[in-house]
Amino acid sequence: MTRWTWHGGGLEAARRHFGDGDWLDLSTGINPRPWPVRDVDIDWHRLPEPEALSRLEFAAAAHFGCDPRNVCAVPGTEVALRLVGQHIGGRACHRAATYRTHTQIIPDSRAAEPSESTRGTLILANPNNPDGVMLSRDEVHALLASRGADEWLLLDEAFIDADHTASLASLIGEKQRLVIFRSFGKFFGLAGLRLGFVLGPEAILAPLRALLGAWPISAAAIAVGTRAYEDTAWIAATRDRLRSDAAKMDACLAAAGHQPTGASPLFRLIDTPNAAALFERLARHRILTRPFADHPTWLRIGLAPSATALDRLAKALHDG
Repeated sequence: MTRWTWHGGGLEAARRHFGDGDWLDLSTGINPRPWPVRDVDIDWHRLPEPEALSRLEFAAAAHFGCDPRNVCAVPGTEVALRLVGQHIGGRACHRAATYRTHTQIIPDSRAAEPSESTRGTLILANPNNPDGVMLSRDEVHALLASRGADEWLLLDEAFIDADHTASLASLIGEKQRLVIFRSFGKFFGLAGLRLGFVLGPEAILAPLRALLGAWPISAAAIAVGTRAYEDTAWIAATRDRLRSDAAKMDACLAAAGHQPTGASPLFRLIDTPNAAALFERLARHRILTRPFADHPTWLRIGLAPSATALDRLAKALHDG
């Protein structure tokens, strides 16, 4: 189980263990119907121009609702979380059930719930992964306001694009001890592009840009990311579709006797004593889900890409 509890997307390991076939990968929280990459002009022969990177950051800032000067494009938020955490250092706390990376970005960071009175930098995902817990904008703002003079709120909004009303991006500025991390790959369904963004004051972005160097983002990521963020019609339609598809997923899981939880429409979490057996059963049907070593009764199930895929999941759930 090690490969599948470490991270979602272990499809090759599943094929080796359970056999080849027509696999349905529901182990991630990535939009299964990605932004359609077509007619995007990518110059593979030249290094990206700084003006092209600026246009990407401008388009992303418009989507986030913040000043482009406070946006830094990065080759995925995984590396950005670690670089920013290394820069900030000091005391820190993170949620007990959260991204594995959140427990590692600041040494000796301890587990704590947001409701606890804590000191030091707070590392928080909203919505959280894997349980999908979503704090309101006011609740997160209160956590920011409670930070001391030398403390930061590192806010991972990787899954917030589907319901951006809870984002604190509009508060980003030079006077706030707030850093936000935004993922491109999850909502737009293009995780392989490795594109993310750090939103923060110049005191954070300047040293980050220095570490990343002159050409931090590939020409493909710049071209595709810019076009996707400018596609406001697709973004609006996708938000509506994800809510509808998540409701259908909830009904499917409930019909099989499970109580799905989570505010992000890209995945649901179920809590069942038979989580390990259910993982194995679904895998025998060539459906990959995400188990958790620290929470053996949890199973996270990503959004099905189609009605046919959802029907396939429903049949496998009922095949005891």
